[in-house]
Amino acid sequence: MAIDWINFTPWTSLGGGVLIGLAVSLFVLANGRIAGISGLLGSVMRFSSEGWSEKALFLLGLLLAPLLWGLFAVLPEIEIKTEWPALVIAGLLVGVGTRYGSGCTSGHGVCGISRLSPRSIVATLCFMAAGFATVYLIRHALGAFG
Repeated sequence: MAIDWINFTPWTSLGGGVLIGLAVSLFVLANGRIAGISGLLGSVMRFSSEGWSEKALFLLGLLLAPLLWGLFAVLPEIEIKTEWPALVIAGLLVGVGTRYGSGCTSGHGVCGISRLSPRSIVATLCFMAAGFATVYLIRHALGAFG
């Protein structure tokens, strides 16, 4: 295995991880709630939920952060190499999966593992194993995407 030194970005990756950790830590300290994005989004869809404004502002911050970053640096070009129907199906499958898994990778993987939640550790292992298996099947077994 060779490292692509030109595109190797350990410091920006570390900085992003620190910002994610800081954001979820501040959210739980300020609100007493886990910053699982699927749970927050589902809760914001119910306008009468407790803490609606804090949750909506957190999600708005996720949307505005790249725009703010774009004022100070060049954003990477977004390149989508698939058709829209596949993206819609993938999005729906992710949504269904987060409901069956009682959370998403941010809730289980970031917040749950940091709290040493056994349920979150198992859920994250299942997410990762499913992702590894999917990439292997599509790229190597089926030979798609190159």
